[in-house]
Amino acid sequence: MKRLAVYCGSATPADPIYLDTARAVGRGLAERGIGVVYGGGRLGLMGAIADSALTAGGEVIGVIPQALVDAEVAHRGLTELHVVPGMHARKQLFTDLCDGFVTIPGGTGTMDELWEALSWAQLGYHTDPVGLLNSAGYYDHLVAFWEKMGEVGFLRPQHRDLLIVDPTLDGLLDRMAAHQPTQPIIRMQVSDL
Repeated sequence: MKRLAVYCGSATPADPIYLDTARAVGRGLAERGIGVVYGGGRLGLMGAIADSALTAGGEVIGVIPQALVDAEVAHRGLTELHVVPGMHARKQLFTDLCDGFVTIPGGTGTMDELWEALSWAQLGYHTDPVGLLNSAGYYDHLVAFWEKMGEVGFLRPQHRDLLIVDPTLDGLLDRMAAHQPTQPIIRMQVSDL
């Protein structure tokens, strides 16, 4: 994996565990020689991941909609900053620029990005690994929901392993490196659906 899209929040929660996690991820990816592709912001976890990766000598590529540039939240010290017209173009460029996806704690936008990466993998629009860093148990309920979708039949058995979960960055990256693409929906027979 040469570059990973990192999905995370632009907020700064009161509990320092979340900023610490973002900084550790940025530093950890840079130390492994893995570039960061992220939302291009300077605030919250986004800014922390970018700054820590840059400080560690890593490549950091931001992809930000023009509206957020206009709101003056763009990080101007990145390796590259791509300004796009909107969120759809942003997520497409994330996919084009990366070899996988890592989600760390975040909110609504982070969830939108994670679910789209999973949906596109399930459909077959990409074959890259989709990782979830479950730092401090932040995503315990989401992981339980993912499992519930499988239990009731909304998630096909061949797609249950699309979401790769680990509580540590090293464990997550190792599991993502071992990822094997599954049979996507676009290659299934109607009888398999």
